[in-house]
Amino acid sequence: MVEPLRAANTLSRQTLYAWRFYSLDGEAVQSSSGLVVTPHDALNDQSGDVLIVMPSYGYLKLDNRATIRALLTAARNHGRLAGLDTGSWLLARAGLLDNHRATIHWDELSRFEEAFPSVDAVQERFVIDGNRLTCSGAMAAFDLASALIRHDHGPLLSMEVAHLLMSRGAADPYALPLKSEDTLVNRALAVMQGNLEAPLPIKDVARKIGCSQKKLETRVQAELRTTPQALYRRLRLSLARKLAEETEQSIAEIASRCGYENASAMTRAFKAEFGRTPTAFRSGVPK
Repeated sequence: MVEPLRAANTLSRQTLYAWRFYSLDGEAVQSSSGLVVTPHDALNDQSGDVLIVMPSYGYLKLDNRATIRALLTAARNHGRLAGLDTGSWLLARAGLLDNHRATIHWDELSRFEEAFPSVDAVQERFVIDGNRLTCSGAMAAFDLASALIRHDHGPLLSMEVAHLLMSRGAADPYALPLKSEDTLVNRALAVMQGNLEAPLPIKDVARKIGCSQKKLETRVQAELRTTPQALYRRLRLSLARKLAEETEQSIAEIASRCGYENASAMTRAFKAEFGRTPTAFRSGVPK
């Protein structure tokens, strides 16, 4: 859950998300893998935008008055409540999922339905129902975090986070093999990503995927809330950002590789997109 949020901060070079870890008593907790997690504090009366509950395998031992009392107190100080994996059980026990759609790890779904008839239990990877968020397991937590990033900061950042955290086996280690759920947009992305060094006119991108420019513009706007031109520019500049950060190539070389005639033109576009020049980005100068 946390790692996509961390990646969003890294890619945006902004603190879009911040988090703290709590245990019921403030003491360290050993995870199921043996990793000892030292919390920042006890849950107590902490407040925040989202309270995320993650009990893992020992959730039934935590199904007691002390836990429910702590959750009810904390719930009053948080705008949204999230149950990861079996965390949904504890939220439901506290009555915090009543009259909401929710999911839980699918191994526990039948028992969950029987125990909490006031919850609309569904077999889905994750559910967002108003200010209640639940997911069914580890990778579903990644999906939930990605959905939140998409909602908060747009689909492009969410796609870039997915690329940063999941290798897609690209031949070019600096390519951005982004994927869309829209088949036509996906084909357009493939054409754009295959032609970053020598960008094509949008009408030619549309022709290569067998549709009109107008149709491409409509589908990209609906799926990614941007224009094909802006999407293409973002892909080229994202590659420039990656090369600036991870290689020693000159700015002129990076400009050429990203389809710009000269370094000045790329630098202007780069600064407009990311708020800093490639040189400043490379040296770690803040915005």
